[in-house]
Amino acid sequence: RLTGEGHFSEREGMAVSAVALQDHIIHSHQLQDLSLADPFKSRNIRNIYKPVNKQMAKAVIDTGLRKKSTHHKNKEDAEREYVLDPNPPRLTLAQKLGLVEPPSLPLTPEEWAKIKQRSIQHGDSIQPCAICREEFALQPQACLKAFEKFTGKKSCPMCRKKQYQTRVIHDGARLYKIKCAIRIQASWRGYIVRKWYKNLRKTVPPKDSKLRKQFFEEKVQQISSRLLSSYDINLDEFFAEIDSTIAASRNVFQQVEEKEIFVSENDWEKIQMQALRQEIVDCPICIMPLSLTSQPASILSGNSNQFSRQAVLLSCSHLFHHTCLQAFEEFSLGVRHICPLCRSYYQKKVLDC
Repeated sequence: RLTGEGHFSEREGMAVSAVALQDHIIHSHQLQDLSLADPFKSRNIRNIYKPVNKQMAKAVIDTGLRKKSTHHKNKEDAEREYVLDPNPPRLTLAQKLGLVEPPSLPLTPEEWAKIKQRSIQHGDSIQPCAICREEFALQPQACLKAFEKFTGKKSCPMCRKKQYQTRVIHDGARLYKIKCAIRIQASWRGYIVRKWYKNLRKTVPPKDSKLRKQFFEEKVQQISSRLLSSYDINLDEFFAEIDSTIAASRNVFQQVEEKEIFVSENDWEKIQMQALRQEIVDCPICIMPLSLTSQPASILSGNSNQFSRQAVLLSCSHLFHHTCLQAFEEFSLGVRHICPLCRSYYQKKVLDC
């Protein structure tokens, strides 16, 4: 009811103010679903479990045949800065009546530039995100949106200021690219330096004596390995050649066994002179003295009945006691006997010592 001057009465003005404040509180705390008509019904909860018409429901199968969008944002669109909430929120009745301070007007581009410059001076883009504590990367991050959804109100996570304005900038992504470039350059330079140092260690010997010795040992080993690897060694051919050589040697020995070589008197004289030049003093079997004289004539004299002084000269120019060689031959298993020293077949001649 209006008075004659065109104003509300004091009582009606208080009622309007109370309703305006109540509406502002409901909007500020996002309690729009409160029902004042039913005090037992705290929220206007709609029927969530609404029955579904099965005939209208259709199964969706992704066959991969659908053409994907080939639209890509260019570089200018990707780095364009824009305001997330360009339109200010609608004023409540309390804000229109002046009972509550209305939100500030949208910032101008000049004001946004000053705020961005102040943020750059503070190094906010270098620091990690105040919510997730991770670096600002290239992919979009929705930490602030998740924080607002979780808290149920629009309040700054750091200063707790309400009804702030937000603007998307790409300084964090630009600094992240610079950090990645620096890390790649540091890794590549480290690889080059390590490669250069390894080459230096391989070519320049160290000054320490132990390391210097180890350096040259490794060099000699490397040279030996290269020499061995340069040879074309065929093991099958090598073993086949060894087998053929052994077979040829066996044939020669068999021919020698089958045919006994005759030794003449002149040959025995040459063998005796060769035995004297060897200066054989003891019998190789019993290690007892032979007591030979340096006179070849005395060696060539006839056989004596004293067997203790008898010696035997073999065709291989080795000397033994007669009794020692006989005992050795008795213990031998072969048909033809071999020399105890050179293992060759022999003919013998008994000498007097």
